[in-house]
Amino acid sequence: MNKRDAILNAALILFAERGYDGTTMPMIAERAQVGAGTINRYFESKQILVNTLYRQCLAQFAETLREGAPPSDATVREQFRHVFHRMVHFARRSIHALIFIDSHTGGHFLDEESQQQFHQFLGSLKDVLERGKRLGIIAPLPSEALIAIVFGAFVRTYK
Repeated sequence: MNKRDAILNAALILFAERGYDGTTMPMIAERAQVGAGTINRYFESKQILVNTLYRQCLAQFAETLREGAPPSDATVREQFRHVFHRMVHFARRSIHALIFIDSHTGGHFLDEESQQQFHQFLGSLKDVLERGKRLGIIAPLPSEALIAIVFGAFVRTYK
C-alpha cells in the first residue's frame, strides 16, 4: 500500500470512530505510520483530506449500488430490494466508509463539490422513491424523510 492510501485508510478509520473534530493530523500520521509532513505532501489540510475521502467513499457506495442494478422497467419492489441488498454488501465490505458517510454528511467542513456529489447520489435514490409514491406503493412522505428513515435505521443496525 502506498503512503497516500495508508493516509486515506487511517483517516477513514479515525474519522469513522472519532469524527472530524475529534481527529487530528498527528493521529492520522501515527495510524498511517508516516510523518506529519508526509500528509501535507498529499493533502494541504485536514479539510482537503476529509473532502477527498468523503468523495471517494461516496463514489464507492454509489458504484456498489449500481452494480447489477435491475433494468429501469423493473418493479419498484425489485429496485428497492436491489438497493437494500447492495447497501448490506457495502456495509459488510466497508463498515468504516458507511459510518464515515453517515456521520460526516452535512458537516461544516464539506466543500461544494462534496455536497454536490452527495445530492447527485441522493437523486438516484429519490427516483426509485418517487416512482413508488406515484404508484401508491410507498407512503407519500418527502423523499428526504424516507431516505433518512431507511438509511438511518440501516446504519444504526451496523453501529
